[in-house]
Amino acid sequence: MALYMAQFAYTAEAWAALTRKPEDRTAAVQALAKKFGCRVEGIYYSFGEFDGFVILDAPDEGAVTAFILAALAPGHIRATRTTILMRPEALVESLKKAGTATFKGPGT
Repeated sequence: MALYMAQFAYTAEAWAALTRKPEDRTAAVQALAKKFGCRVEGIYYSFGEFDGFVILDAPDEGAVTAFILAALAPGHIRATRTTILMRPEALVESLKKAGTATFKGPGT
């Protein structure tokens, strides 16, 4: 399983609906993730380009893509961005592999 950060931005209509009837969306997001074999590690809200993000432990990119497409279906999300996250030990393994290769840049 790999970690992914799925950032999301709500529509103005979604914010209006949440303001009229505040709700914790955690259980709904967890249930959706579970349908695709994913596990929610956390949901966080922020302000700026994106309104929040979900950290998912997922079996592969296909599962994350299905999760995001299903989450977009109701129309309350206007934008998403997905980033794979690496734990420190995974980065160390990648660094070791990279250290065994040579690569010439353009024009060299």
